[in-house]
Amino acid sequence: MSDVTSVSSEAEQRFQSIYQTLRTRIVLLDYVPGARLAEEQLAEEFKLSRTPIRRVLNRLEVEGLLEIRHGAGSFVTELSMPELLEVFELRMELARLIDVLAPRTPTPVLVERLTTLQHACLDIASHSHPKRRFVELNLEVFNCLMELVGNQALRQILEQLFYRTARMWPYLLAEVHVSKEAALFHSEIGESIRLLTNNNYPSFGHLYRCHLAMACQRLAAMQTIGV
Repeated sequence: MSDVTSVSSEAEQRFQSIYQTLRTRIVLLDYVPGARLAEEQLAEEFKLSRTPIRRVLNRLEVEGLLEIRHGAGSFVTELSMPELLEVFELRMELARLIDVLAPRTPTPVLVERLTTLQHACLDIASHSHPKRRFVELNLEVFNCLMELVGNQALRQILEQLFYRTARMWPYLLAEVHVSKEAALFHSEIGESIRLLTNNNYPSFGHLYRCHLAMACQRLAAMQTIGV
C-alpha cells in the first residue's frame, strides 16, 4: 500500500512541476499568445508519455491559459484586455475576503522573504532583462502573500485569477517604464511589510485590494496609450 501511495505522490509531484513550469512560461511570454504547444515535444522534453502532458494541458485550458482545438492542438490564449481587466476587478473584490476567511499570521520567515524581494526591486534596472525580472519578482511576491490566505478554496481562486492577469505586465509594459514600475512595486511591498510587522495583518486584504486597484489603473492606461 505504501509503495502505491509513493508512486501516486511522485506522479502528482511531476504533474505539479510540469504544470507550474508551463504556466510560468506562458506568463513570462516564453510562449506568446497564439503559440502552439505540441504534446509530443513536451513529452520528449519532460521524459514522460503524452498522457500526463495532456492532463497538464487540460488544466491550463480550464484556467483560461490554453485553448485546445480538436484536431489542431493546444494554443496559448490570446490576450483580451477588456476580459482581463474584468478579471482584475474580480480579484479586487475577492481580496476583501482575505481579512475574514481564516487569515494567517505572518511569520518572521515570510517577512524576511518579502524584505529580500523588496530589496531586489532596486536591482531591476541594472538587470540584463529588466522587464522579465520585474515579472518574475511579481510572481514571487504573490506566492509569498498567498501564505497569508488561510482559506484553501479562496487561495486557489486567487491564484488562478492572478495567473490569468499576470501576462498583462510583460505584454503591455514598455522597457523604458520598468524602472518606474519597479519603484512603485518597491513601495507597495514596503507598505505590506510595515502593516504585517505592526500586527495589522487582518487589514492586509484591504491594502492588497488598493494595490490591485492602482496596478489595474496603470495597466489600463498602458493599453490606452499603446505603450
